[in-house]
Amino acid sequence: MRSPFPGLVVPGLVAAVVVLLVAACASVAPPAADREAALNVIAEDYVHLILEIGEHEPGYVDAYYGPEEWPAEARAELRSVPELTAAATTLLAGIEAVPEAGLTPELRQRRAYLRAHVSAAHARLRMIAGETMGFADEAEALFGIRPELRPLESFDPVLARLDALLPGEGSINARLGAFRGGTAIPRDRQEVVIAAAIAECKARTEAHIDLPAGENFTLEFVTDKPWSGYNWYQGQSQSLIQINVDQPISIERAIDLGCHEGYPGHHVYNMLLEKTFVREKGWVEMSVYPLYSPMSLIAEGSANYGIDLAFPGETRGDWERAVLYPLAGLNPQKVELQTAILDITRELARAEYTIADDYLSGRADRETTIQHLIKYGLHSRGSAERRIRFIDTYRSYIINYGLGRDMVQDWVESQGPDHWSTMERLLGSQILPTDLL
Repeated sequence: MRSPFPGLVVPGLVAAVVVLLVAACASVAPPAADREAALNVIAEDYVHLILEIGEHEPGYVDAYYGPEEWPAEARAELRSVPELTAAATTLLAGIEAVPEAGLTPELRQRRAYLRAHVSAAHARLRMIAGETMGFADEAEALFGIRPELRPLESFDPVLARLDALLPGEGSINARLGAFRGGTAIPRDRQEVVIAAAIAECKARTEAHIDLPAGENFTLEFVTDKPWSGYNWYQGQSQSLIQINVDQPISIERAIDLGCHEGYPGHHVYNMLLEKTFVREKGWVEMSVYPLYSPMSLIAEGSANYGIDLAFPGETRGDWERAVLYPLAGLNPQKVELQTAILDITRELARAEYTIADDYLSGRADRETTIQHLIKYGLHSRGSAERRIRFIDTYRSYIINYGLGRDMVQDWVESQGPDHWSTMERLLGSQILPTDLL
């Protein structure tokens, strides 16, 4: 039972911290068992904190597979935002009271992980209460990394290369739109094409990573969403993967969605966290996934890097040409140009951080932002309007895709030649974004 008094922690945490403080005052290192017990109590309080924040902000809790009664307790004993902010402050103090010296590397990482995630929760509570931050400040507070905001004109050379690559006449956007229109999966073939892509992503992943027995997913096609695809992890190695069909889906998005949402992306990430920490260690903090937390940079970055890991080099184009294009009824001769376009457009991903910073700060109005998204994001007007909806909803979360991918790739590939083993280690760990630097 948590304390009914605002900002106070549960009695278990009070007792655990008192033991640690008494030992510290006596200049005696508290036993390792006491420090681990204190982290266990902090972890439980953290999960309750996250569940209650989720009651104040729908969508904040992306996944939960902890004790079944805790969500009901969160609703029944819901504290106000100021009370939760005070509780987060107390939790941070409790974490600091656990001496780092003498902890095993695993417990040091656990302590750092809890501190980073409680700090992010504290920041999100302040935002819910009305605090505004600059784009980079917000990203650092929530996800643990401060993005570089480059001048938009620094991306002009990338646009020039794309201009030279695209065939035909007219603007870059017109020519790119024409190409993408010719590679759109017909609506009546979307399900079979995307299902085939996910199946291949799974086959390539399970050749390197042991997946939990009985793991599976349900695939749904939906509309009226601010995103193109989403994985809702259900626990017990099960996911719901939803694909938004409001807009045409270009053929190259099939593999992107299959790897990102499924294998070795979000589905595998959540399964390995559940298996490694919740089932094998009993570390309850890993039973909840707060969307606005350092967890998301690892999740989105690894999901995007997983595309290239599963389909390195020319293997992607070869498989698309042999399987996906025929399934979609499209001309496979477009594969080479599609691959070259993807390589160039990936370099434009970080332009969106500057665009979002200007928009969210009020320095650029909606129409100016649409024009910037059209030019530097290579959107159609309709797509740019949908992207603004995403930025309105998720704000600095957008850094997790491009910056996260680059950070994960750099880290994985710096660890040695066995990239799959390193990826599996990352997915089943409490590694933080700052650990990737």
